[in-house]
Formats: sequence, structure tokens, C-alpha cells
Amino acid sequence: MENMVGQCLLYIILLALLAWPLGIYMGKVMDGEPLWLQKILAPCERGIYRVMGVNPAERMSWKHYLGCVLAFSLVSIAALMLLLMVQHSLPLNPQGIADSSWHLALNTAVSFVSNTNWQAYSGENAMSYLAQMAGLTVQNFVSAAVGIAVLFALIRGLRSGHGTSLGNFWADVTRATLYILVPLSLVLSLLLI
Repeated sequence: MENMVGQCLLYIILLALLAWPLGIYMGKVMDGEPLWLQKILAPCERGIYRVMGVNPAERMSWKHYLGCVLAFSLVSIAALMLLLMVQHSLPLNPQGIADSSWHLALNTAVSFVSNTNWQAYSGENAMSYLAQMAGLTVQNFVSAAVGIAVLFALIRGLRSGHGTSLGNFWADVTRATLYILVPLSLVLSLLLI
């Protein structure tokens, strides 16, 4: 019991110590301010924009931003659902795991795209390696990036007072992934090792 209380206190102390500097860093990332990581990641960021055909300087109204969020989420649901429903015929399935039924695939896709990750199955017995890597793990990243992007769009809307220029959804998702989620994942994985 004492160990659990100590772990909870340590967790709360670490959260309190990291909240301020991480919040400042995230604000700089999402506002597009210069960062030391840009020396490494800027070519990758520009390449992503080029492939997607996105102008990161373009500003979106709330309707355009919302439309991009919904379109991205619907395409993500459809792609993940399709992957789960045809996993038996795809590579990286050495156990020969069967395809998911359409309702389990829909439930799983919606839960991972909405970042709730509710699972009505046993992952090792119902999902192939490819479905877990290219489907579920990717959604764990991009759904968090979408959540960060929407949060900053809300902050920009509240800051401006009229919500006519919330930023660019595609630039926000790209920056959240490249400059926040990937570095945090690398640092935390090294700490866990």
C-alpha cells in the first residue's frame, strides 16, 4: 500500500514539474515558432506537406477545420475497418488470424480513431501483426495528434474571439506528430528500457 501511495505521489510530482515546460514547448510547436528540433525534422515536415499537397500557411475557418477533422476521421475509420476485414489475406499474419466481422471492425475502428481504444477482443488472437502495426498503432498516434490539433484550434478560436482563423488542420496534425508525439515516445521508451 505504501509503495502504491509513493508511486502516485511521484507521478503527481513529475506531472507538476513537467506540465509547465511541456506546455510551453507544445505551444511553440503548434504556433510554428522556431525550435531546435526543426534542424532535424523540418525536411521531413516539408516532405509531408509536399506529398499531401498542403500549404501550411493557409488559414482555415472553423467550418473548413471541422470538415478536415471529420474527413480525416472518416477516411481513417474506413481504412482501418477495411484492414481489419481483410487481414486474413494480407501479409504479416503467420497465425492465419481470420478477418474481423464488419461490426467488430467498425467498433474497433471507431474506438481507435476516437482515441478511446475500447477493445472487444483479445488482440493477439484476433488481430494480425499488420493490423496491429499499420492499423491500431498508427491510430494511437494520429488520433492523439488530431486531439492535440483540435485543442489548439479551440485555444486559437478563444484567443482570437471570432474563430475565423483556427490555423491549418493538416499542419497541426503533422506538427503534433513530428514534434510532440514522436519525440515524447522516443524519450519515454528510453526511460522505460
